[in-house]
Amino acid sequence: MNRTTLAVLFLLSAGCYHASIETGMKPGSERIEKEWAASFAWGLVPPDTIEAKSKCTSGVSKVETQHSFLNGLVGTVTLGIYTPMDLTVTCAAVGSASIPPSETGAAANAGVASLP
Repeated sequence: MNRTTLAVLFLLSAGCYHASIETGMKPGSERIEKEWAASFAWGLVPPDTIEAKSKCTSGVSKVETQHSFLNGLVGTVTLGIYTPMDLTVTCAAVGSASIPPSETGAAANAGVASLP
């Protein structure tokens, strides 16, 4: 392979990645961000746990993980030994329900017998 092909393959291997998990709760204004969280072995050894319970008293609305181009480039240069990522936790709004409103009627009345 010539150098140009190797350079293109190297740059393409350091792409971006984004994953998002939503709980269904309304997002609040409070966010916990951890940039360049250290993971190892191409992410098989995850970064340290984010303690969100004390900061997100109403629960968590959304968790996002992202590998930017720069994170991927660092992971490629270190041969995957060190693979940084950006983590964001969005806290739930105060007073948001954990059960969506469309399900509350059926869930709340399931198994409840009315007395005459």
